[in-house]
Amino acid sequence: MDVSNILASHAAKFQSVTVEKETPLDVDTGLLTVTDLTPIDEDSYKSNLEEYLQTTARDGIQALIAALYGLPTQPSPDGPLAQLPAPTTQLPRAKPLPKPKPPTKWERFAAAKGIQKRVREKKVWDEERQEWVNRWGKDGKNKEKEEQWIHEVKADAPVDHDPVKAARDARTSRVAKNERQRLQNNARAQTAAGDREERKKDIEKTLATTRISTASMGRFDNKLEGEKKLRGVKRKFEATETSVEQEKQASLAVLSKLDGDVKRARKEKGAGDGILNVRKAIRNVSKGKGGVALAREANRKGAKGKRGGKR
Repeated sequence: MDVSNILASHAAKFQSVTVEKETPLDVDTGLLTVTDLTPIDEDSYKSNLEEYLQTTARDGIQALIAALYGLPTQPSPDGPLAQLPAPTTQLPRAKPLPKPKPPTKWERFAAAKGIQKRVREKKVWDEERQEWVNRWGKDGKNKEKEEQWIHEVKADAPVDHDPVKAARDARTSRVAKNERQRLQNNARAQTAAGDREERKKDIEKTLATTRISTASMGRFDNKLEGEKKLRGVKRKFEATETSVEQEKQASLAVLSKLDGDVKRARKEKGAGDGILNVRKAIRNVSKGKGGVALAREANRKGAKGKRGGKR
């Protein structure tokens, strides 16, 4: 029995898995994309747009699936997974590449001396506890001298010497020094040379703020090496002996200021005298008759009292 015709008719119902076009498809399995550079057939595009788009999309998906089946696979609980290669299509960036940061003062020194950067571990071994502890932070190794129960004190140490406070002050001084160096590195990273003095003032202002942030306003804190003394606001005093004209102008300025304050206070308070509004009080007591009627009534009552006293 010849079944070739049946097989041919059955195969005609399905399209070939091999996609052949005049311009080969550009398949990037790393990004799972297919680029079709074949020119658009205007007749097919205008006659039946939906069928043309479906055919083009089917060819691209078929080429991508065929490329994925040719990749090496690795087993997984969900089945074999294809190992995607590195993408070959270069995608444009939304923003330009970041500029490299200028090296810090220590990085320049290390490069000149050939010092290799060494990353310090976050955990260190504590021989007393026999366990790994944090190098910094909560229960850190750097606070060991502050939390130990016995301290060694020098023979010539003052009577009020507190070793716990001394260790804490030394640690906070190191933190402040690191913060100052960080601010200086950030200042050097800025290329604008005209703002150097302004940046220096900002750094000094920040350091001054942190210096007086303690309860004693920094009076009992240890000074850093090379730290400048804070400059307070100088009070200006007038000369004890001035000319008559200058004294006259100063007096007029004081009087004008007082007069302005009084006018401003009257304008804010309105017609009232202080907290009590006298007019409103008189109107309420006299039941709307006014201050004159209230005075007459008071005089009348006073006259009756005198006559009664004479009897």
